[in-house]
Amino acid sequence: MGQSESTMSKGAQTLNLWHKITLKSPPKNMFSLPFKLLSEIFFTFHYQLFPADKCKSKRGRGLKKQVFEPYMTVEDVSHGLKRGELIQGQLRINPKKYHEAFIPSPYDKWDIFLEGVEARNRALNGDIVVVELLPQEQWKVITYDHLSQNSKSLKYERQWSEGSSTPQTNEKTLQKTAKVVYIVEKKHSRAVTGSLKFFPDKPFALFSPVDHRVPRINVPLSDCPEDFNIRPEVYANTLFICRITDWTADNAFAQGRLAKTLGQAGEIEPETEGILTEHSVDFSDFTPEVLECLPQPRPWCIPPEELEKRKDLRRDCIFTIDPATARDLDDALSCKLLPDGNFEVGVHIADVSYFVKENTALDEAASQRATSVYLVQQVVPMLPRLLCEELCSLNPDFDRLTFSVIWKLTPEGKILSEWFGRSVIRSCAKLSYDHAQSMIEAPEKLFSPNELQLDNPEHPIDEIHEAVLRLHSIAQNLRRQRISTGTLKLDQVKLSFNINKESMMPNSCSVYEYKDSNRLVEEFMLLANIATAHHIHRKFPDLALLRRHPPPKTKMMEELKEMCSQLGIDIDLSSPGALQESLNNLTGKDEYSAARKAVLTHLCSRPMQMALYFCSGVLKNEQLFKHYALNIPLYTHFTSPIRRYADIIVHRLLASSLKCGPHLQLSAQEVEKQALHCNNKKMLAKRVWELSSELFFGLLVRESGPLDSAAMVMRVLDQSFDVLVIKYGVQKRVYCKATKSLQSFRYHQVGKKSELTLVWLPENQDVPVLLQIPQTNGA
Repeated sequence: MGQSESTMSKGAQTLNLWHKITLKSPPKNMFSLPFKLLSEIFFTFHYQLFPADKCKSKRGRGLKKQVFEPYMTVEDVSHGLKRGELIQGQLRINPKKYHEAFIPSPYDKWDIFLEGVEARNRALNGDIVVVELLPQEQWKVITYDHLSQNSKSLKYERQWSEGSSTPQTNEKTLQKTAKVVYIVEKKHSRAVTGSLKFFPDKPFALFSPVDHRVPRINVPLSDCPEDFNIRPEVYANTLFICRITDWTADNAFAQGRLAKTLGQAGEIEPETEGILTEHSVDFSDFTPEVLECLPQPRPWCIPPEELEKRKDLRRDCIFTIDPATARDLDDALSCKLLPDGNFEVGVHIADVSYFVKENTALDEAASQRATSVYLVQQVVPMLPRLLCEELCSLNPDFDRLTFSVIWKLTPEGKILSEWFGRSVIRSCAKLSYDHAQSMIEAPEKLFSPNELQLDNPEHPIDEIHEAVLRLHSIAQNLRRQRISTGTLKLDQVKLSFNINKESMMPNSCSVYEYKDSNRLVEEFMLLANIATAHHIHRKFPDLALLRRHPPPKTKMMEELKEMCSQLGIDIDLSSPGALQESLNNLTGKDEYSAARKAVLTHLCSRPMQMALYFCSGVLKNEQLFKHYALNIPLYTHFTSPIRRYADIIVHRLLASSLKCGPHLQLSAQEVEKQALHCNNKKMLAKRVWELSSELFFGLLVRESGPLDSAAMVMRVLDQSFDVLVIKYGVQKRVYCKATKSLQSFRYHQVGKKSELTLVWLPENQDVPVLLQIPQTNGA
């Protein structure tokens, strides 16, 4: 039995959302489809198997068949890469179709396709691999069933014609195919969660990972619980962590060892620990060697000689604006009206590099973790809590060491002068975003200290209120200037959960609302990051740690453009600003306009690439330094050193440039290596947050019962369709065969558009309800 998302088989128990879709009302517009979405949680068992023909272990009698080809030697790989015969890249395995994998192509806009487990040759998702192209007669003919579908849903055909050397036209093109010949770096942790299956008379148990992209693993019975071979059914719903130790070329299954028993599937703590382990998140306690690097004695005070070296801003009205629950306060703001009518605006960032010295155990631990990892119910910090929640956190009424950027700005936001330097501040208030928003929305109101829980004798609440209003006004002007230069921001829905403090179960969830107070902070953090990027690149053109955002994938943008054109949607993808303006203009007057914009925003995010850290001395082409979304030539991260190691390196570069810190003890190649590590850790942290959010949303639905919510169709496939549940920003695939209230369905094409005809079973009628879903791929 082969793996597939739609085939539910026995094995590891995982938490899933399944959807029954029933017609809410006849659609007025086939572009938008309202649904009554009844979401039910149930447990389903996945037993991961490879296709039968790929799992045969014998060729003839007593001979083991080689399932995989042996790897090339290092010498052959090196020569092949130099001659251009081999290609290196990061492997991406389709999570919904485990037999499909890709690496970026250096030749054209189509990724290189790897079909089947054998072609991956024991490489796992995220690994850096070297591939060899297959002969052209084995390349894939990509047939456009409809141009509006993306590459994942294109129809693949094998090109058998001998000697065919040119790509076919008229809606067909060739895609290069390849096979893995060497694994350069095993980026995947090789640790997975899953369940065990017992086989009588076998010296091993079979471990079935929850992630279908990972092979099944043979585990020694000695690793299993003592009574596993006697009562295996007791452990049917138990999650374990297994680490792959080997995967030989003559076995479709890997070999591994059980690392830990997590607990029951579907429970928060076991599931969370599994998520963290699979994504290589170090959530262990900091070692004694690391803790010895922390300041002594305690309580710690800033040494007088350090105060003398810094700009003293402790009497200034400086405050933080953060989420109400935040503990790691690493940025603060100030704004003073000058006699000439201009403003002195300051961004003050925790001086983490003062405490985290280069080449110490603390520095090594921080560099390896690279980022704090956020889950719904907890944070795995990059630094020990003494630093991230106390000594570095800009808590009110405490002297704190900072790095400051101070500008003289006109009311319109024009920069007249700029100053960088080390400073010391004493925050007068910890404002939440809601506090600041209240001040913005009520500019004339006289707030009482109790109302906002503020009480500072040196800086009364009216002074803080006035500073917030001035910052808001300047931020609005800065934002208008940025937008006028052509920036792009694709706002994705983010769920916020209300957690029961005793049970840690979700009570409710809502969409996080991004307000003017959030935009205020965002504008000044952007301004500080941009200013710092230009400064360190000017001072260290071959050593600066910067952040670039590559333009979106051309192929996917062309498909998006074609899809929108077929649906009569005018969207300009020529630049980030043009795309933003197109989305802003998609307001409409019908009841589905907001949902349509949300779906299109979601679809526009698919072709976008991730922003990346890099060293300016390694990436020589300055055209590649650009940040696509911000539409600027240089950018970096300076404003969050408590939770991002990249910012600590930037702080060290800044201190060195100002001659208030030692020269960075890293070469350009070492900075680049750390940048790549930060990129990888940031990507993993993002995925951890997504999985944590999915876990809690699933638990909420399970505990609360079915949720009734409108959804909009995003894409139509031959036996399923994707929907976006607007209220929660959740994307789900609805399988027709698994929808109980569906009597029948039929997939067909009308020109270049695909349609799925659904025949629903009515509750109290003899006549079925017929509904056609046109191919929208996002509408």
